[in-house]
Amino acid sequence: MTFYTVEEIVPRHPADGVAVRALQGERMSVAFFAIAHGSGVPEHAHPHEQIVAPGGAYHVPSGAIHSGRCLKGPAEVIEMFAPVPEDWR
Repeated sequence: MTFYTVEEIVPRHPADGVAVRALQGERMSVAFFAIAHGSGVPEHAHPHEQIVAPGGAYHVPSGAIHSGRCLKGPAEVIEMFAPVPEDWR
């Protein structure tokens, strides 16, 4: 078992105003997003099944086209992916 402190994970910046701290297990990953007001992730799709939370939860099936924008912010979002995205290893 491994313990992580999220704030110590070096963030990636996939878009302006978006910081992602991700960690990977053997078959799944979790990503902690910090999104500035008005910022977001452009429309995309990937082969990974995804669950987006907190506050409520969305299930994004594999291959579904989706995007996100922070309308009230800043926002913190947690996403789980299975399997692990290869570009995140």
